[in-house]
Amino acid sequence: MIKAVLEHIGGIGVYGVISILLFFAVFVGVLLRVARMKRAHTDAMAALPLHDGETPQPQPGPSHE
Repeated sequence: MIKAVLEHIGGIGVYGVISILLFFAVFVGVLLRVARMKRAHTDAMAALPLHDGETPQPQPGPSHE
């Protein structure tokens, strides 16, 4: 039934392409953001649920830069 309804709507095929392009753009954006994160920030965020009310301090470690 839904397929029959969608067949009568003109230009519906472009929405599939737009949705895939939007998904791909968001996915690539998230990958770029994660790749550019500093290691100290990532470690601080990873330890956040383990602390009770205190702000975790990043530990100095080897730098890959």
